[in-house]
Amino acid sequence: MRIFDLANHKPTAMKTIRWIFPLLLIPVMISCAPKSEKQNENSMESNKKAVVYQVFTRLFGNTNTTNKPWGTLEENGVGKFNDFTDKALEEIKALGVTHIWYTGVPHHALIRDYTAYGISNDDPDVVKGRAGSPYAVKDYYNVNPDLASDPAKRLEEFIALVERTHKHGMKVIIDIVPNHVARRYQSLNNPEGVEDFGASDNTSVEYARNNNFYYIPGQAFAVPAPKNDYKPLGGEAHPMADGKFDENPAKWTGNGSRMAQPDFYDWYETVKINYGVRPDGTKDFDTLPAGFDKKTAAEHFTYWQGKDVPDSWKKFRDIALYWTKLGVDGFRFDMAEMVPVEFWSYMNSSIKNANPNAFLLAEVYNPGLYRDYIHLGKMDYLYDKVELYDTLKNIIQGHGSADNLAAIQSGLADIEHHMLHFLENHDEQRLASPAFAGNAIKGKPAMVLSATISTSPTMIYFGQEAGEPGDGNAGFGSATRTTIFDYWGVPSHQRWMNKGKFDGGLLTPWEKDLRDFYKRLLNFTLNSEAMMGRYMEIHTHNRFNTQGYFEKSFSFARWSDNEKLLVLVNFKDWATDEYELQLPEELIKAWGLGNGEYTMTDQLYGKDTFKLTVKDGSGRIKVSVKPLESFILKLS
Repeated sequence: MRIFDLANHKPTAMKTIRWIFPLLLIPVMISCAPKSEKQNENSMESNKKAVVYQVFTRLFGNTNTTNKPWGTLEENGVGKFNDFTDKALEEIKALGVTHIWYTGVPHHALIRDYTAYGISNDDPDVVKGRAGSPYAVKDYYNVNPDLASDPAKRLEEFIALVERTHKHGMKVIIDIVPNHVARRYQSLNNPEGVEDFGASDNTSVEYARNNNFYYIPGQAFAVPAPKNDYKPLGGEAHPMADGKFDENPAKWTGNGSRMAQPDFYDWYETVKINYGVRPDGTKDFDTLPAGFDKKTAAEHFTYWQGKDVPDSWKKFRDIALYWTKLGVDGFRFDMAEMVPVEFWSYMNSSIKNANPNAFLLAEVYNPGLYRDYIHLGKMDYLYDKVELYDTLKNIIQGHGSADNLAAIQSGLADIEHHMLHFLENHDEQRLASPAFAGNAIKGKPAMVLSATISTSPTMIYFGQEAGEPGDGNAGFGSATRTTIFDYWGVPSHQRWMNKGKFDGGLLTPWEKDLRDFYKRLLNFTLNSEAMMGRYMEIHTHNRFNTQGYFEKSFSFARWSDNEKLLVLVNFKDWATDEYELQLPEELIKAWGLGNGEYTMTDQLYGKDTFKLTVKDGSGRIKVSVKPLESFILKLS
């Protein structure tokens, strides 16, 4: 089931808890790393965890603290590519980051006059916010002029940022939004022979295979009727803000609305791309043969050679290869499940042919499609949103059980490596916002679990490590999420940035402690061999057999040949957990432990040691876990 998030106007999946806890009477052991198709295709450069740091590029370097609702760039400030200095990148790297996702790089529709650079003005009636949505791309062959110190050299400044990021040992990810483009797409920088989207469309018909858009012949587009007293730019006078936008015939809207006047909560600032899917949903292109879920990306690439594919497929393939050639190492694909999986086979195999190590991350919210988009669509990673994230959010908010976590990991065991974990991103509420946890500290046990429970990448959102609450009315949208639509400053992040020193000099003591926690955790996951090894949950065994072990605790083991770990978390913020954790015979046997006593030492802070006693094939360890505390215990 899909609902629409009225703040960000992005679809969110409603989660159905799979309650199978009573069936899990034995521990689940997963041999994680050997099952990974990604590793089998040698698309990772090393057998280690990846950590993605998502930055909203226009906000990252902004030191302006005015934060006026609907404020202009001059009033509220804006970050630039050049704000990612060597020092900034050095500190991001030191946090434990392997990849930076620079969000909002491609040139999207926005309300600012750049006509001096040949760029047409955008209409406030079909732009969300003043700075505009990064998911209404206007020109895929250039970058947002707001982000450049010299807009005439904006692409050169971005390429220099890519080079600086590489110099500091990190990879670069940017967005590609394949499902929709800005209402008025107009590229100034198309390579020779490349036409704009829609330039050769037959607009007299609703659908044609090689049209880039769907049309509503005989009807002109009408601006949606506003809701809740909404006015573009907050009601500020603007010569183009007249409640009209010239589009005749009207096109289908980005979320699939076929109305000439879409609803205010539709993605009215965008138009939907046609991939050769007829209006009745049937496919007007070759489908993949049976068994192609077992084929490599190279075999998928070979399959598509010489095939006749819709024009939109070629356009987006060429866009991805253009950025790959400029040094971009991977892509985050917005709303990938709204685009047919066959296109992804074509697109991603072409990217992998150019760069076998490309990092391909997709936003997919339907668990029933996960395996198709991984195995047929050749995605490296998908958001683990509706299973792990939603469950952790429920637990953090006090109305969910950790018992559900065991079932989630068991159900995703065959694809666990491909399910990227996060607690924040630009679409979700900030942990510290009152609508989520109200306090960033409450996210610490969930962050430990999220980062260590599988071999998959971990992602954090800039400011998360400083406890940013995302409050304040920026203009379009609402508080609890840091705005993606307007010019704004991010207070907690700005305190870490310390006017461009990037030394955390203005952070409060608790913010410094929180960032230190993230730094310790993420760097541990990067350097731990066991993080790419095997997994066994021992929560279920202890829930049935251990006095004092409750549903707000969770425990599991991770190990490799050379490193053996126990991870214990306490989600409660009101009580200390005291119990004698039991290690079942299956785990003791897998670890090769004989009778005797062993020392286990915490790896986060290194101060706590515990005694593991093994007798008659099973193990016991007495622990005391304070409210919101976590341990990563390593066998000495």
